[in-house]
Amino acid sequence: MSLVIVGTVAFDAIETPFGKTDKIVGGAATFAGLSASYLYDNVKLVSVIGEDFGDNIDMLTHKGIDVEGVEVIPGGKSFFWSGKYHNDMNSRDTLITELNVLADFDPKVPISYQDCEFLLLGNLTPQVQQSTLDRLEKTPKLVVLDTMNFWMDVALDDLKSVLKKVDVLTINDAEARQLAGEYSLVKAAKIIQDMGPKYLIIKKGEHGALLFGDGQVFSAPALPLADVFDPTGAGDTFAGGFIGYLAKVKSVNFNNMKNAVIYGSALASFCVEKFGTERLQNLTQEDISLRLKQFIALSKFEISE
Repeated sequence: MSLVIVGTVAFDAIETPFGKTDKIVGGAATFAGLSASYLYDNVKLVSVIGEDFGDNIDMLTHKGIDVEGVEVIPGGKSFFWSGKYHNDMNSRDTLITELNVLADFDPKVPISYQDCEFLLLGNLTPQVQQSTLDRLEKTPKLVVLDTMNFWMDVALDDLKSVLKKVDVLTINDAEARQLAGEYSLVKAAKIIQDMGPKYLIIKKGEHGALLFGDGQVFSAPALPLADVFDPTGAGDTFAGGFIGYLAKVKSVNFNNMKNAVIYGSALASFCVEKFGTERLQNLTQEDISLRLKQFIALSKFEISE
């Protein structure tokens, strides 16, 4: 059984208070795929790139990631995003967005991907997310969807339609409030779950994440880091680690999802330590184990009466 990730494989150019890069490899599917590959050995990507991407795709295949579903457009240019982060590293300005081949992205789902048991629908148009679901011959065991406020602004009806078919939605706190029309995150979670997703993850950046489901709430911490070099892709890395863990244990329940949130958070904490995918490319299982122990220590306590 495979884990299929649908999203962008792209180029980024990033500037933060710690420095800047020229064009480097990025994209939601890239970050999520790398993250998931540390937990599961049958990760497959669906995306589109231009001919200009060249040998950069080898970075994914060297990690054992299947890229048969990544369409290469002859003579095309890959999606490109450039941004500049402010000093707080939570806000940023988009400098350049070039959709290029992504503008006409029509997801191709190869026959070899039809064994999909776990599906991550990255932050793309709701129509592309729906098309991917329609092209799978059977419903996956778990469907996780990521979206953003932009699609709530311009394609809300389409978004609500696809939400009826997903199991887990991941969004940030501002997006949760916008989608639900409710400021209280607890009340917002209930409204969003009534739209379809059984589980909801609300990401709160440096303040961790909340998991809602089965009538329960789990609050996961964020690891305090002295230096955050580049937050780009952290949310996608989180999502890849989250679904990668669930694919590994092959059992979907609230307790396993709590563990999955911690794995996702741990991998995302590595992502921000270097620019782009640099840190994610060179992790060891020992690195991950030590980071998990740090997360456990953050919130483990005993109360004596």
